[in-house]
Amino acid sequence: MNVLHCCSELFPLLKTGGLADVMGSLPLAQKKIGLDARVVIPAFPAIKDNIPDLKLVTNIDTFAGNVSLLYGQYHGVDIYLIDAPHLYQRTGSPYHDQHQHPYGDNVFRFALLGWVASELSAGLDPLWRADVVHAHDWHAGLACAYLAVKHYSAKSVFTVHNLAYKGEFSPYHLHQLELPDYSFSINGLEYYGQISFLKAGLFYANHITTVSPTYAKEITTHEFGYGLEGLLRQRAYEQRLSGILNGIDEAVWDPATDSLITRRYDVKNLNKRLENKTALQKKCGLSVNNSALLFAAVSRLTSQKGLDLVIETLPDIVEQGGQFILLGTGDSHLEAAFLHAQQQYPQNVVVHIGYDESFSHQVVAGADVIMVPSRFEPCGLTQLYGLKYGALPLVRHTGGLADTVNDCSLENLAHHQATGFVFYEATPDSLRQAINRAFTLWGMPKQWQQAQTDGMNQTIFSWETAAKTYATLYQNL
Repeated sequence: MNVLHCCSELFPLLKTGGLADVMGSLPLAQKKIGLDARVVIPAFPAIKDNIPDLKLVTNIDTFAGNVSLLYGQYHGVDIYLIDAPHLYQRTGSPYHDQHQHPYGDNVFRFALLGWVASELSAGLDPLWRADVVHAHDWHAGLACAYLAVKHYSAKSVFTVHNLAYKGEFSPYHLHQLELPDYSFSINGLEYYGQISFLKAGLFYANHITTVSPTYAKEITTHEFGYGLEGLLRQRAYEQRLSGILNGIDEAVWDPATDSLITRRYDVKNLNKRLENKTALQKKCGLSVNNSALLFAAVSRLTSQKGLDLVIETLPDIVEQGGQFILLGTGDSHLEAAFLHAQQQYPQNVVVHIGYDESFSHQVVAGADVIMVPSRFEPCGLTQLYGLKYGALPLVRHTGGLADTVNDCSLENLAHHQATGFVFYEATPDSLRQAINRAFTLWGMPKQWQQAQTDGMNQTIFSWETAAKTYATLYQNL
């Protein structure tokens, strides 16, 4: 079966969030189980400049101007690049300029992505055509619409990585994008008077997936549905909505083979893990103290991620002798608040504004607790890295966090099911109680190590598992 993934990010070449990690792993996992999985992506400089030996497939005139379709391979995955320098040859983010303003021509930049994906199911490459077009997030949503309005035979799957971003543009562009009038309606891609690329994916796809089972349920509710919950409930009723949990790339994230950490270890020699904590404390200028409970957060600094709750509870961590390390970047007021906390508690709190892939590995390998207190979380990967590395996740019960972390209750500990700390309300008090439970378990070394071991021994969070589940879905379509 020929599967085409349509996306806008690809780890390690171009990453702004978890979507890139998925696209860097899922196609390769699918190839390993016998699918011919390929990727189509805009030829952003970070991608085009790092894929060698690109070959020209064809030149095409499109509504967005003349475009070249290139073909290459990266780490064993076949990749089509849409080479349109007037659209994609820009430094920095693929979505916005240095002032964080979305590019004014994003409507064409990402409509073209969907258009090319649909044509790759209809002979654009004379040597290969897609049986299934698998579109990811709003940037690729129009792929599903083009397949439907052109009556192409390929099936479409649309994966929601984050429903909060809807890709909204003026209906003025409808004809410019070669979309028919009838598509601009409530039974189509219209969303409160705008064209929504996300709505296009949700309405026209043969099947919708989210990146965790719980998030698939949550987005059918008013709290998480962003005004699309009615449509999503209908798709769920039609059995066209399901959740498939992300995996982690064990070639990148495995403490037994990770070259970025101070000392490699596995579940059978957890004592070696302490060297990573010591090295992390030294690197960050914290007192080297094994008995200090070391919390960490590696995250985008946004309201969604619940980092404002962490700021409120830092005094509780400090008062109990804990330490805290932050690695992240995002909203300026959150960055300022964390930097202020570092000034307030210089012995206990260390803040690194920015993103550093190497340092993120060292943090996960050295911290005792990894905090993911999100208000909503489609899947989350940081808690999976924590489980793999023996850093107990402290998470809010939502989305993929609810699916992957079991609270260290006495009952769960007794049944070897405890893997972290879970709180339910997005409030400082609820988080504070989870922090206190972490300190309590920290005082019980035997039980703490049992939770680490049980977390590290899990095998369900693999890309092979996810790849097989997607393969079954494609086959059913």
